[in-house]
Amino acid sequence: MKKLLQTIGSFFASFGTAFVKGDLWVKGSCVIMGLGYAARGQFVKGFLMTALEAVFALYMVLVGVPYLSKFGTLGTVQLERIFNVVTMKNETNDYDNSFLILLFGVISIVIIFAFVAIYMANIKSVYELQLLKEAGKKINTFKEDLKMLLNEKFHITLLFLPVGGILLFTIIPLIIMIAVAFTNYDQLHMPPAALFTWVGLKNFVNLFTTSTTITFGYSFGKVLTWTLIWAFFATFTTYFGGILLAKFLNNPKTKWPKFWRTLFVITIAVPQFVSLLLVRNFFSDQGIVNSICSSIGLTDLLTQLGLVREGLGYIPFLTSPGWAKFMIIVINIWVGVPYQMLIATGVLMNIPSDLMESARIDGANSFQIFVKITMPYMLFVTGPSLITGFINNINNFNVIYLLTQDVFTTMDQKLASSNAKEIDLLVTWLFRLTSEYYNYKMASVVGCVVFVICSVFTLIMFNRMIKGDKEESFQ
Repeated sequence: MKKLLQTIGSFFASFGTAFVKGDLWVKGSCVIMGLGYAARGQFVKGFLMTALEAVFALYMVLVGVPYLSKFGTLGTVQLERIFNVVTMKNETNDYDNSFLILLFGVISIVIIFAFVAIYMANIKSVYELQLLKEAGKKINTFKEDLKMLLNEKFHITLLFLPVGGILLFTIIPLIIMIAVAFTNYDQLHMPPAALFTWVGLKNFVNLFTTSTTITFGYSFGKVLTWTLIWAFFATFTTYFGGILLAKFLNNPKTKWPKFWRTLFVITIAVPQFVSLLLVRNFFSDQGIVNSICSSIGLTDLLTQLGLVREGLGYIPFLTSPGWAKFMIIVINIWVGVPYQMLIATGVLMNIPSDLMESARIDGANSFQIFVKITMPYMLFVTGPSLITGFINNINNFNVIYLLTQDVFTTMDQKLASSNAKEIDLLVTWLFRLTSEYYNYKMASVVGCVVFVICSVFTLIMFNRMIKGDKEESFQ
């Protein structure tokens, strides 16, 4: 962050120097961006910069200013249908669309910032041309500049499209999502039929409020707790399960290792949503697993132990909160362990054999080698993957939604009033708020919270695990 601030400060300082010390052509470029280039013989660059300035001005006149002028209120004219006695038809007035105002307002702000950055860089570039001319040095032609983009500055050419894609498909949608969190955009304020407007921090306050009318605070605590518990167990059960399975299959005493490995790899080849939907049917209240459990007397035994409610007649694998959470973690182990096994197999094969042999000569047993050598090496190599897996499980939509959708019904009225369920993760709660209840404002708030949690965890863990101070330990 400090280096970034220094870079920004240096950029502004160099712009100030160029503006103050620049000659007439540099100062003229502040009005017509291509003037300085044209004066130095770079006519193509001058034309392109002038054209860019003209396009920006045209966009601001036709799109930017009209939408930005309404950005503060997100529209004031409501949609109305008026019967025209002349045409004998219903006609709509010239109404405001709050979402379009928000969308084009954000896009316009991003475009303004981008244009200002290009504008300042243009002044700096023209000033550098002035310095070259004063020093009697050659000024590159447009063709020579193009060659540089394919040689010395090829990294800029390669980064142009990815950076543009990130800006267009990640940064702008993210800004819009954050902006929606500060509005009252919901089913009652749905454009174009209705307007929505800014409400400040009200939605964030509601997320942490529990009262007779607002239960989001209660639901948020429940959902966040289960999300973190799920992410922990889903990550580490599959991680350590994959390592143990890989150790078992790589053991010389294991018979037919290729056969067993093939069976587990086949589970990866089957699409996950197919597996989850099949498993959901297997473990339904009237499914095959319940039929087997009932026939062998397991259901009656669990009823006597108090694990199944009296008179229920089946095990509520996916319909009771406690059972559903347990089964979701167990099913995820079955789905996730084979993939982790493949990763662990590749890493285990790269552990230095002389390191293992030295440990055996020193008298270490298999358990000690696993704890002191295998696991530290695995954590060193797969640390980033482990962090990524934890973040992915926080946002693991498929497992939770496909196993419980149309199966699990909450009996907790506080959760139900805020459109949540006991088995919901933050991401499935967010999805339910949008797709089923059109509560976009609270969904955006939940999305912001998920983003903050994932960002903070990722930054902390990456800084702790990827320090580069353990490299020599495994050489």
